[in-house]
Amino acid sequence: MTAEPAHAVPAMRMTSLHLATRNAAALWTALAETRGHGLLRRPGFVGVNGNERGGLRILLLSPEPDADDLAELTELARRRPVGQVVVEDPFSSVDMSDLGLAPRRLPVMIRHPAPAPDPASTPSTVRVDRVELGDQLETVERIVVDGFPLPGFQPYHPGEAVPRGLLERQGIDLFLATRDGAHAGACITVTDAEVSGIYWVTTLPEHRSRGIGRALMHAVLENLRGPITLTSATAGKPLYDSLGFDTVTRATWWA
Repeated sequence: MTAEPAHAVPAMRMTSLHLATRNAAALWTALAETRGHGLLRRPGFVGVNGNERGGLRILLLSPEPDADDLAELTELARRRPVGQVVVEDPFSSVDMSDLGLAPRRLPVMIRHPAPAPDPASTPSTVRVDRVELGDQLETVERIVVDGFPLPGFQPYHPGEAVPRGLLERQGIDLFLATRDGAHAGACITVTDAEVSGIYWVTTLPEHRSRGIGRALMHAVLENLRGPITLTSATAGKPLYDSLGFDTVTRATWWA
């Protein structure tokens, strides 16, 4: 089904892949709890069963989920009455095509501890701040919903995709980029145990190709320690390559 199934990933990379997967599980657990969505924790997967706009999100935690876990997650996806269904399989070990879901492959990347890159290439007109105020939280949320985008949460409803309670969770930080004083981009980071993850790195269309994504990444790398993981869209991979991220494998996302 995929070019590099779990058994083909070298042992050192598999360790990195497990770090990335555990961090993603921490994000989705925090989102479920702050959004008020149903949360299922099983040895082989984490499931977030949201409302019609939130949809169903399943993240596999193991390359070899047992028969009970596989049957349960398959039935969750099969019976979902409304809303989007996404099954994120970092290990490319399950086949969800019988449910009418289509796969796409995205690179899982990691940056091992190293000095932050030289920020000299960041435009002087771009500023990045860590979000601390509620009104900035809403700005970050709107940027992510409209710019990333998150179509299930469109049209935008304040506090639905990124609840205020998320900002109060230990280890979760939001970053807001402005260009010439205008809101231009945002991202979210999650630090859990020994690893950090970067999510929803977003630049609004009118500010693209102006160094916003690079400025966000420089700010994040200055604030995080230890291994840092992310899952990249195709367009973003050259930026992450240039900042010292290595590709661990290509995860399969079913939707």
